[in-house]
Amino acid sequence: MVLGGVAIPDSPGLAGHSDGDAVIHAVIDAILGAASLGSIGTRFPDTDPDFAGADSLLLLEHSVRLLETENYQIVNVDVTVITESPRIAPYAERMAERLAEKLHVASSGVSVKGKTNEGLGWIGRGEGLATMAVVVIDQMHDIDAFLASIRSGGG
Repeated sequence: MVLGGVAIPDSPGLAGHSDGDAVIHAVIDAILGAASLGSIGTRFPDTDPDFAGADSLLLLEHSVRLLETENYQIVNVDVTVITESPRIAPYAERMAERLAEKLHVASSGVSVKGKTNEGLGWIGRGEGLATMAVVVIDQMHDIDAFLASIRSGGG
């Protein structure tokens, strides 16, 4: 299983057209939605064979570039993973670091946490997991300065 760009050993992977990284997919949907740029399904349809087995981190990078092209920047991200297993806490910090790197924000601007469903429903039975992501974006007023800061590693 890969969540938030982090491999989680001894956990079965999630079914998906791409690599099934539900955390990254939720973040992509939140990014695109915040800027009214569609959804992961419209940008990377599961009917397109080009996205079969795709690395979700590459899809995330493409989404961030699209956002920046529209003169937006990500301010912060909050992700919640609802699952009985695997436990998210041991991997949350590394997921936040991976996301921050790809989103061009400081690690302090990314929160990843896990919650259980207290044994209830399909999540509680271990039949899958759910992810929710909220992304705050802001319109950039000086795109050239922002891009220069990214290129210099300051962004």
